[in-house]
Amino acid sequence: MKTITSRHNPVVTRYRDAAAGDAPAVVLLDGVHLIEEAVRAGLAVEHAACSTRGLAMPGMAALMDEVRAAGADTCSVADEVMRAMSPVRSPSGVVALARRPAPTLAQAFDAPPHLVVVAVDVQDPGNVGAIVRAVEAGGASGAIFTGASADPFGWKALRGSMGSAFRVAVVKAEMPDVLAAARANEVRVVATVPRGGRSPFDCDLRGGTAVVLGGEGPGLPDDVIACADELISIPMRAPVESLNVAVAAGLLVYEAARQRGAFV
Repeated sequence: MKTITSRHNPVVTRYRDAAAGDAPAVVLLDGVHLIEEAVRAGLAVEHAACSTRGLAMPGMAALMDEVRAAGADTCSVADEVMRAMSPVRSPSGVVALARRPAPTLAQAFDAPPHLVVVAVDVQDPGNVGAIVRAVEAGGASGAIFTGASADPFGWKALRGSMGSAFRVAVVKAEMPDVLAAARANEVRVVATVPRGGRSPFDCDLRGGTAVVLGGEGPGLPDDVIACADELISIPMRAPVESLNVAVAAGLLVYEAARQRGAFV
């Protein structure tokens, strides 16, 4: 396995471009867990790099053998080069590039009775990743991100989803297309509002449902709210006025799962 010692190597540039979102065909994976999850999910890992210090970590040699067996090129890099390739403050010692998944809206609406989470203008990548993780954990069929939402396959969002983004349908789409897909699949659109909506505990979430949540701060735009079949508001004790959007998504997914008897 060859070793890269220069931060100016073209391989290092590829990783920097991926971290910056300038390489749309690939995603950057940082850390043993995320790379293992990608390989297990069948993602096409194209390249993996391990720091010279990281090679001494338990299981690292086996991981590099696994990604090579899956068809990836591999290399070792000097520790200072790894700091240039990894976007995290304290590099884990291993990074990889994999082909970006490309699920479609049809796949997100592919498992009746549908339960889809639609996030509008959720700009924090950590929240985006946490929403995807809640979607998989609660058995929802897809996570759709619209408007100014962060890229669900950006490195920060992927770290937040802990591999869930590789196993469920995660889609970036325009809101009119999402609404059209919901109507075509006879899925009710339920929009979240801070107050004035029905409690989710009083709503029937057993049938096909698309739960729509707004971004941090402003919430849902008026035109999206106007398209909803029903408005819901999560009850909260005063003086709390709102919940983190990922927390709200998790609560609603699990309420729908409870109504559907998913964890009985």
